Amino acid sequence: MVKRIVTAVIAAALFLPFVIFGNIPFAVFIYLLSTIALYELFNMKKIHLTSFPGVISLFLLWVLLIPSNHIIVLSNLAISKIECSLLAVLLLLSYTVVTKNRFSFNDAGFAILAIMYVGIGFFYFIETRSLGLEYLIYGLILVWTTDSGAYFIGKSFGKRKLWPEISPNKTVEGFIGGILSALLAAMIFQAFTGIADSYVKLGIITIILSIFGQLGDLVESALKRQYNVKDSGHILPGHGGILDRFDSLLFVLPILHFLFKLL
Repeated sequence: MVKRIVTAVIAAALFLPFVIFGNIPFAVFIYLLSTIALYELFNMKKIHLTSFPGVISLFLLWVLLIPSNHIIVLSNLAISKIECSLLAVLLLLSYTVVTKNRFSFNDAGFAILAIMYVGIGFFYFIETRSLGLEYLIYGLILVWTTDSGAYFIGKSFGKRKLWPEISPNKTVEGFIGGILSALLAAMIFQAFTGIADSYVKLGIITIILSIFGQLGDLVESALKRQYNVKDSGHILPGHGGILDRFDSLLFVLPILHFLFKLL
């Protein structure tokens, strides 16, 4: 527990200044985090990031991460992100032929899905920050309070297993406790920032995001069970890898961005 707390404090001290400052330094930091996250995913599948499919995947990831306000980089080349994605798919499928299926269709499918999972999730770190600092801070607080509430309430009152085949320690009581904890934090945040038009609107958004945040955590748990690994990586002592810490945010931030722009 002490190791987890120390790591969390150090990580927050490194991460929050980039969040607060925003702009290019924040985008560069997100590029670094997403690259590590993709490496962790590929490592589960035993695909080297320095291999041909690894390099193609890394290139596409970096293209997907280009912020909307810098998309002119691609416009000047008269190509789009969709066209870059199509080119990557074709190259990966061609590689299955070159390797005589040592790199298979399933491997190519894994690579594309991994790029989309990591790339889109981290892209919305940058996009949400561009909406305003308060939106990203809200997202971070929501995920942290959901995780903490689910852990402590589940540990104290949890009896019914939520999804034992995927994550045996999670409980229904913890799931509900995470949502209630996030709601409480959101109401306090609204009182200080007025981030939403009303408390009711923020409450609805918070419930949706808290549910998806916990689903994001379960998705990563399912991935680790599929590939028989305890943690996605070892870069954060006591916590695991980048994916272990950002799994919920990869689900929350795209939906947060859409909800605040649509509602």
